[in-house]
Amino acid sequence: MALQFQLPQSQRCNDCPIRHRAVCARCETDELAELEAMKYYRSFQSGQAVIWSGDAMDFVASVVTGIATLTQTMEDGRRQMVGLLLPSDFVGRPGRPQAAYDVTAATDLVMCCFRKKPFEAMMARTPHVAARLLDMTLDELEAAREWMLILGRKTARERIASFVAILARRAAVLQERPPRGKVVIDLPLTREDMADYLGLTLETVSRQVSALKRDGLIVLVGKRGVTIPDLQALQDAAGDDPERAIRR
Repeated sequence: MALQFQLPQSQRCNDCPIRHRAVCARCETDELAELEAMKYYRSFQSGQAVIWSGDAMDFVASVVTGIATLTQTMEDGRRQMVGLLLPSDFVGRPGRPQAAYDVTAATDLVMCCFRKKPFEAMMARTPHVAARLLDMTLDELEAAREWMLILGRKTARERIASFVAILARRAAVLQERPPRGKVVIDLPLTREDMADYLGLTLETVSRQVSALKRDGLIVLVGKRGVTIPDLQALQDAAGDDPERAIRR
């Protein structure tokens, strides 16, 4: 069972670390107060299920800290990781009563949850929330199309570089600084999970990570830490269009 808790006052809406990127990014003071009245926080330990596909979902949420995976299971039991939820990403779909995917905490996770019915009612009468959610949905669609290119056309080296670069760009945006230069991140997935997500073997992932390290594009720190000395150089290794990469 996930724990529900209240964040300290300094961590509430106006000072939230994802305030400028989340679904509430365009809300006015009175709208934030309305969201405050319907929200609660939940925490999950790494590896813990947030919700299973097909379960009734009486909330929607924003990821505050940590990362979760989206997984789909076929009738014969085969599973495929189909996405990651990073800080500020939105979980759940207004108007849909059931979860579409298994959502699992890949790291320790904190989510800001909104009771679904009040949120749907607010969204219907609040253009700021509806418009922001539409923008986020279109961003998610664009990211899915980009991922099709990564899996369908990029080499193993480019896939690994793309994955790390995507995480680095998101980290830079959340820190409200230009997505270039030196960036420090934690990899949210084990190498086994990375292999699953990227459509590669474990051996290939390990070999390509070592190659990126040898070429000076990444520096490994401990088990999960990664320093990217030059994000532009990593994006070049990923085969990314520089202008497109900066926009994302």
